[in-house]
Amino acid sequence: MASLEPNDCWSSNSVLSVMELTKEQMIAIPQSYICPHDQEPLALSADCTPLPTITTIDMKKLAFGEATATGLELEKLHSTCKDWGFFQLVNHGVSSSLLKKLKHEIEEFFKLPLEEKMKYKVKPGDVEGYGTVVRSKGQKLDWGDRFYMTVNPIHRRKPYLFPELPPSLRDTLESYFLELQKLAMTLMVLIGKAVKMGTREVEELFEDGLQSMRMTYYPPCSQPELVIGLSPHSDLTGVTILHQVNGVDGLQIKKDGVWIPVSFLPDAFVVNVGDIMEILSNGAYTSVEHRATVNSEKERISIAMFFNPKLDAEIGPAKSLLNTGTPPLFKRIGMEEYVKDYFSRNMNGKSLDNMRIQNGEHMQHMHV
Repeated sequence: MASLEPNDCWSSNSVLSVMELTKEQMIAIPQSYICPHDQEPLALSADCTPLPTITTIDMKKLAFGEATATGLELEKLHSTCKDWGFFQLVNHGVSSSLLKKLKHEIEEFFKLPLEEKMKYKVKPGDVEGYGTVVRSKGQKLDWGDRFYMTVNPIHRRKPYLFPELPPSLRDTLESYFLELQKLAMTLMVLIGKAVKMGTREVEELFEDGLQSMRMTYYPPCSQPELVIGLSPHSDLTGVTILHQVNGVDGLQIKKDGVWIPVSFLPDAFVVNVGDIMEILSNGAYTSVEHRATVNSEKERISIAMFFNPKLDAEIGPAKSLLNTGTPPLFKRIGMEEYVKDYFSRNMNGKSLDNMRIQNGEHMQHMHV
């Protein structure tokens, strides 16, 4: 078998593709993929009490319902963003025929021969493309093949990625991006409204903002308890919208120290609040650690879209939420600098600590 040391990642097909690795006759899971004990997928509630489930939000009621229904749904959105940071979104308006076409195209993409997918491989020093980003020798690798790229602004798209994808996948993704851009903007305005942020403030930050996409294929693993599909982390984003393409569960979220599996409703999206929304809401909403586990028998396929403010924006607690009695809990920082800092680190838990204002610093950060 090819060397699986992370420092060989650009020369070893097996590191670039877990799918290729699973085609080999493995006696044991390679050491590079065995996750630390504190991340093992079996860290669920040990006392057999029923695990709570995440709230379902109805987009039709939220955006187009009569006043009473909309008010109730907005209150539900507020409490779930505050207590959970995650919810399932139904009646979101994206057609099931588009989702079906998307499923077919993404499955076909991952079935392509490795040499075809290698055209899109992540280049050294970059995070976009096909394959695993390896930042350090001895880094534990996730049990999944992924393709990550910037989608918006359009001039930030890498010419060797999206434009070079198979035409039918490209067309389907473009339709999906347009649908999700509309949905995400509506959602972010509503999330802002729920936390009492000014609508214009939200729109100015997020209109034509930085948006990216990750398609992931998690192959089956004979010993799923030893590996992790996606390491625990919170998202950088304003919001993330996840579609579980082939209906195989694997997402888990951390609530009160326990990993809770999410069972997706058919055609529902799972939406989560990211670190940036926690900062904008001045801590009213919480970005939550989550991870992906793998299945012993079935592959799992997902597509996530990440929605962020524009790169020339400054992020910090929304000014409409601050007053003399409510000081900022987070510093202000340029979006571009914040993104660079996020991608320079390994995915490992939640990482907002460096943005928190310590006691005594509040006055110098008040710009109300």
